[in-house]
Amino acid sequence: MTLMKSLMGAAAAVALTAGAALAEPALIFDLGGKFDKSFNEAAHNGASRWAEQTGKTYREIELQSEAQREQALRRFAEAGLNPIITMGFAMADPLAAVAGDYPDTKFVAVDVNWLDAPNVRQIGFAEHEGSYLVGMMAAMASKTGTVGFIGGMDIPLIRHFGCGYAQGAKAVNPDINIVANMTGTTPSAWNDPVKGSELTKAQISQGADVIYAAAGGTGVGVLQTAADEGILSIGVDSNQNHLHPGKVLTSMLKRVDVAVYDAMKAGEDLQTGVFAMGLAEEGVGVAMDEYNAELVTEEMSSAVADARSDIINGNVTVVSYYENDSCPALQF
Repeated sequence: MTLMKSLMGAAAAVALTAGAALAEPALIFDLGGKFDKSFNEAAHNGASRWAEQTGKTYREIELQSEAQREQALRRFAEAGLNPIITMGFAMADPLAAVAGDYPDTKFVAVDVNWLDAPNVRQIGFAEHEGSYLVGMMAAMASKTGTVGFIGGMDIPLIRHFGCGYAQGAKAVNPDINIVANMTGTTPSAWNDPVKGSELTKAQISQGADVIYAAAGGTGVGVLQTAADEGILSIGVDSNQNHLHPGKVLTSMLKRVDVAVYDAMKAGEDLQTGVFAMGLAEEGVGVAMDEYNAELVTEEMSSAVADARSDIINGNVTVVSYYENDSCPALQF
């Protein structure tokens, strides 16, 4: 697959194959690049799995600026690509502006669930539920009684992660100390591993010995520094356990790969509307594999399994940051 790093490159490539591309899907990555080891890479993995299994092709573009969002949507729609899959909450406004102009094109909005657009499949994830489980694991693994959370861009979505994490940690240890930092307030916060490293060191100095990174590419710096400094980290979105075997306690899986794969598999028969992916739908979860097997105790596994069942059955309610715009368990 040829990588299209600029919008003009994408437009040219599509124009050359417009006749053959009518049934092709398209994937628009969010800022930070498709190999961010996290959110975008999960989407890439889902698309790659679909292509490998079907022998078909898809178009893609890695955005380089905010201005390219609407332009990319229109270029792909004009070329007849269908469905067009978009990554990230920041695609909401561009989709609202574009979708109505192409009623025969189906769009997919990952991390968006509030648009009034009949030809858009909107997918929201219960990140707080999965984060609750890794918060439990963090509290059970901590020896200092202090755990950390490092978010990417300071937006409600990332506070949603942090809020669930704090609730899970406090469910295990009501007296646990939780330190939290956001990387920044602009999209560059998703791809700043150096800042992630600096925040990790600062949290370690405050006693944190397990740190959860929900920061896209910035999280790579968090996980690296945590491993270097001899503490545990928790990955996000993709399974990041393998990045530092024996040093990553677990990863909070957000099955963006499944969402993208299913959308491409459905093709033009894609069902639109608003869809939620939580623990019950296996849209979020925790990563258990050979890379963290020695870190996860039987007690930890049992506690997570019980909590998962309790959340699905309604016996445990994880407070959503979206519902009350606050998080009693964590102050940012």
